Amino acid sequence: MTTTISQAVTTVSATSRTAHRPGLKPLVLALLAISASQSSLAQQTEQTKKAVMPTVVIEAMSEQDPSKSYTNYKQAKVNRNGQDVKDTPQTIDTIDVQKYKLYGVNDLSVMLAGTPGVNTQYDMRGDGIMIRGFSADSNDIYRDGVRESGQVRRSTANVERIEILKGPASLLYGRSAGGGVINMVSKYANFESPSSVGVYAGSWDARGVTLDVNQVTSENLAVRVTGEVGDSDSFRKGIENDIRMISPSFTYNNREGLEWTVQYTYDELTRTPDRGPTYDSLPEGTPIRTSFAQEGDYVEDILNVLRSDVRYQLTENWKLHWSLSQREAEQNFDHFYGGTWCDENGKTITGTNCDWQGFVRQNSYAWQETMNKTTANSVELQGEFNTGSLQHNIMVGIDSAWEDREPQLYTNRAPLLYGYVNPFTGEKRSDRGTIARPAASTDNKHTAESQAIFVQDVITLVPSVKLVVGARYDWYEFESTNQLLAPGAANRSRNYSDNNISPSVGVVWQPAEAHSIYASYNKSFAPYGGRSMLSVDTSSSAVYDAEPQFQEQYEVGIKSDWLEHRLNTQFSVFNIEKSNIRYRPDPDNDPYTWAVQGKQRSRGAEFSWIGRVIDSVYVRGGYGWQEATVIEDVVTPALVDNYLANTGKESGNVFVRYVPSDNWYMEAGVTHMGSQWTNLANTARLEGYQRFDAAIGYSLRNINITLAVSNLNDEEYWRSSSMPGSPRNVLLRANYQF
Repeated sequence: MTTTISQAVTTVSATSRTAHRPGLKPLVLALLAISASQSSLAQQTEQTKKAVMPTVVIEAMSEQDPSKSYTNYKQAKVNRNGQDVKDTPQTIDTIDVQKYKLYGVNDLSVMLAGTPGVNTQYDMRGDGIMIRGFSADSNDIYRDGVRESGQVRRSTANVERIEILKGPASLLYGRSAGGGVINMVSKYANFESPSSVGVYAGSWDARGVTLDVNQVTSENLAVRVTGEVGDSDSFRKGIENDIRMISPSFTYNNREGLEWTVQYTYDELTRTPDRGPTYDSLPEGTPIRTSFAQEGDYVEDILNVLRSDVRYQLTENWKLHWSLSQREAEQNFDHFYGGTWCDENGKTITGTNCDWQGFVRQNSYAWQETMNKTTANSVELQGEFNTGSLQHNIMVGIDSAWEDREPQLYTNRAPLLYGYVNPFTGEKRSDRGTIARPAASTDNKHTAESQAIFVQDVITLVPSVKLVVGARYDWYEFESTNQLLAPGAANRSRNYSDNNISPSVGVVWQPAEAHSIYASYNKSFAPYGGRSMLSVDTSSSAVYDAEPQFQEQYEVGIKSDWLEHRLNTQFSVFNIEKSNIRYRPDPDNDPYTWAVQGKQRSRGAEFSWIGRVIDSVYVRGGYGWQEATVIEDVVTPALVDNYLANTGKESGNVFVRYVPSDNWYMEAGVTHMGSQWTNLANTARLEGYQRFDAAIGYSLRNINITLAVSNLNDEEYWRSSSMPGSPRNVLLRANYQF
């Protein structure tokens, strides 16, 4: 490869248009007529590319271009203001999804493993993601700027890249747990991206077909359809996963300042849940390949999203952005989980009699049917003006959201139903079918409405110094209705409302064009004591504390370009404190009086890098160290200095790609996760691990073939206390680009 990263940031290289057009020609003969119609627009499109912003150019690069996943994004949508990442006084990590698709990874949590400051665990109902010590699973994950509320597994089948804004972000997004925000950017119709079809096959009967047709039909209109159909088994017997995704979109650009994108996405993940006992409660010698799913266990996540995105250049210095989205997500499941080992004497570890000695008795059973709906509307006005010698780039925004969650759930930890699994032979039996499925024990309807206005101003004091200041006002209301109670019953419905102001301030100093040094202060809030985000307790004993939890972060860092902008690095040091954690000192005699229980703190340092070090060698990776602990607890003083659950001290990864020619490349990398406590009492520990991965790719004209091996060293490790990591596995991909 002779194309530099700096060239890739300013224009799509000829290599990404020719030598790296991968695929399987027999699968796309019917699509060649579509590609032929694009040739008439080739010259015009080539002229347009040079005016496109750098982020769009990288999106337009072929996914099979060896430099794509090693090229830094100059901008990120997660900061909302269009400023370069170097001008944002917080850490932003951008992850190109294709670099993980190469290895057959589809889960968001697996993709984020090894990212500095991020810890991930297996979670059957969600993604199990922690950022800088605090959970981001239920309320801090977004798709195209829209909150993905609720406990669902998020597919990345139609995701271009993942952006992580580290630290509190209530200025931009409202309520938050404070560790950071994740934004998944979808693939959508544009005037740049090539088209492709592909197939893949690998270990444990993994197989699938992908489709990505981006058609420029005229100077003003582009249409795109992406899709994936795939299924696979697992290294654990009886575990299956199916993917079904289709996403059509169109983009209209009148070439006079107006651009409008409309997109619909249907994304379905059907899988077999596998929630076994914790690894330290299983008998010695239990194989990691033993699964704990019973016949008839299932979980199904279905996502329907319709969104409209309008951008309009009002004048030379002012532009308007209007985003409207309707999201519906279901998660339905029925399964046995957990369990207690029954020894050869027919006793559990607590001495309780077991029905089947030598089996794990699954003590819990649950079924759920739930719908999460979000309607989001955002309007942003952004412009530039001067006041004397000061230059302003100001953004004023209004956010509105209406959220509904309707979970029907039955769960019983002293159940009518039991499951049994022999951990050594895999033999299974259950009480399913012996009695009728129990009726729902929970049937609630939760609604939330939020309205917000915010302003952020990037003030250029002198050419090398920028001051970034902003504030946001949020008003929000939650209401919950217990639909098992008759209308008019006491405590059938409860509600809660409040408001909050979130400030933000930062400064960026650029002593040289290649380096940006910054410092910032940011604050987030978590409503009514942080105890929940989208539900209100309807029980008669519920008493609400109006005070939210707060998360405050101080961060300093430096973002740099090296080797003529071919290599990008960022280094940061941070301190986050979660305060105003509340409790009731005397709930029996004085239930309405609340006091501060204590504080938690996460502090650490992160360093990441991406780019090309010499002509044929590319690198990407990072390392993070953090210490997330309890620093004050008046209720349980013994917890002080304990580490927060599921937060390891270390996380990192390093990948190197060698590209000796336009026709082939080799890649190798290691992912490191440090050990972590799985509970706040620090009595159960999950050991760290190092996983090695490697891949090789070959291109011939429009055809590209890759062979990737995950867990090359066949490391036996646990992703969480109840789920081991995958042993060595192989994936072969073939793509045809046109």
